[in-house]
Amino acid sequence: LKAVSLGPLHGYGILLRIQQISKDRLEIQQGSLYPALYRLEHLGWITSEWGESENKRKAKYYRLTAAGKRRLQAETQNWNSMADVIAGILGTKPEEV
Repeated sequence: LKAVSLGPLHGYGILLRIQQISKDRLEIQQGSLYPALYRLEHLGWITSEWGESENKRKAKYYRLTAAGKRRLQAETQNWNSMADVIAGILGTKPEEV
């Protein structure tokens, strides 16, 4: 959800965005990405439409829906809360880990 929150992207663009925002620590395979995109679309968190890619090829572009934005916010809050709990257990602040 975070990858498409910054604007519509086609599948390969999403793979690149995930690598970029994770500073190359996450590498998602196409075989994992497309089933996940299908599930997110089925849940109503993203929508898709056909368009033309930078190299003039037909590509499916994905964008975040309003429900997807709400879900991303909720998941971000949950993650931050969990990170705070773990940091408390370890005796560190999340930015120190």
